[in-house]
Amino acid sequence: MKAAVLTFPGSNCDADLLWAVQEIAGQEAALVSANTEDLTGFDLVLVPGGFSYGDYLRSGAIAKFAPVMGALKTFAANGGYVLGICNGFQILTEAGLLPGALQVNTSLEFICEPEPLIVANHQTAFSNQYAAGQTISLPIAHGEGNYYADPETLASIEAHQQVVFRYAENPNGSLNDIAGLTNEAGNVLGMMPHPERAVEALLGGTDGLGVFESLIAATKGAVHVAN
Repeated sequence: MKAAVLTFPGSNCDADLLWAVQEIAGQEAALVSANTEDLTGFDLVLVPGGFSYGDYLRSGAIAKFAPVMGALKTFAANGGYVLGICNGFQILTEAGLLPGALQVNTSLEFICEPEPLIVANHQTAFSNQYAAGQTISLPIAHGEGNYYADPETLASIEAHQQVVFRYAENPNGSLNDIAGLTNEAGNVLGMMPHPERAVEALLGGTDGLGVFESLIAATKGAVHVAN
């Protein structure tokens, strides 16, 4: 698997993602500027957390106009795997690659803490190494993680089993406890929790490693779905 880790002005989790993919998952990865217009040769594109363009206007609103976004849309349309984490999730919704939007947390506060999650769909390229209904713990760090979609869109998301992760103890007011979901095709995932911050015991847990192991299996074309 060869992964591109996009870097926008204001990204601050790009190095974390690069480290998780290269040093922990043992895969090839490279930092790629948001100014690039070519993603040829990559199997996976990672859109990291942080504060792209200072979160001016609202999170992800300016990043969606970055030169790389045209290439990213083409990459996704051709079936390439895309994973957006935290601010990356916000960027993907702003760009129309995922449905819905991320609003300000109902507490009106920035939340930074480990959160228990339920694996709602373990039959995706991002979750096939988890068991159905498995409870995992991943850290969150966001002020705008409150997922919203209109009733019709929300019904479609649920009907197509696009929700991959749900909060066990909803910390931000997200509808249907949604912590992470895919597009209808299943090759683009956005999630607010940070799997790259939970890939070794030194960081407090390894529950996030399953996301990267799932993608490795998917890109090799030999996905083994956990029981």
